[in-house]
Amino acid sequence: MKTLLPSEINPVQLQTVMQTAVSPRPIALASTIDKDGNPNLSPFSFFNMFSTVPPVLIFSPSRRVRDNTTKHTLENILETSEVVIGTVNFPIVQQISLASTEYGDDVNEFIKSGLTMKDADWVQPKLIEECPVNFECKVLEVKALGDQGGAGNLVICEVMKIHIREEYLDEKGNLDQAKLDMVARLGSNWYSRNNENNLFEVPKPLVTKGIGFDQLPDSVKFSKIFTGNDLGMLANVEVLPSENCHSDDGIHLAAQKLLLENKIDEAWKILIK
Repeated sequence: MKTLLPSEINPVQLQTVMQTAVSPRPIALASTIDKDGNPNLSPFSFFNMFSTVPPVLIFSPSRRVRDNTTKHTLENILETSEVVIGTVNFPIVQQISLASTEYGDDVNEFIKSGLTMKDADWVQPKLIEECPVNFECKVLEVKALGDQGGAGNLVICEVMKIHIREEYLDEKGNLDQAKLDMVARLGSNWYSRNNENNLFEVPKPLVTKGIGFDQLPDSVKFSKIFTGNDLGMLANVEVLPSENCHSDDGIHLAAQKLLLENKIDEAWKILIK
């Protein structure tokens, strides 16, 4: 196994390793204004949700690795304590990339990227009309993690109001994960796309307690066919259907096909002698 000490590699190498390994990362499109009311727009992939009640989002406009300068987004937030965070999906990903260009402080990235400004209700920064979801936020705290190039600045935001484009709702009025077609950042220039072609569900053991790997019959546990994912699904039942299971590879292959379709009960039925 290759091991690295962060103190022994340069910041660019460290950033490359971490951004590639810690992925995919959701993207926050941050809309801010300066003290004079000039708008700014920039994407950040150091971003996620961290609380439901109260609703809190955190993103980090890090200090630039190459010259240790700070970004307009951070400077604006320190001046105004408000931000709109838009989510990013595939239909606008190229425009989001364009908004990441380091234009001067007199340039409006909304105009450069072709995205549309829309007045928010509770904060001064503009909504991004094309984003599937916009969060109007007040900034609770900005926590600097260091003063060197590459150091993060955690912008802790409380969500005050949420705006959702209706075309991304299902018939019950809930956000539809497949329709959203979200994108996420990977390492280097890579992104990932999350649409109906690559979404999959994993049943969560929230109500029942799965029996676990240790309770699987040896004929299943030591199969040459089943992967760790397969065994994880088979172990996610509350009661072992039977200790007496087939060890035949052909039967295991048939069961594996059912597991690929999330049919755990059906897979167990053909495994039992």
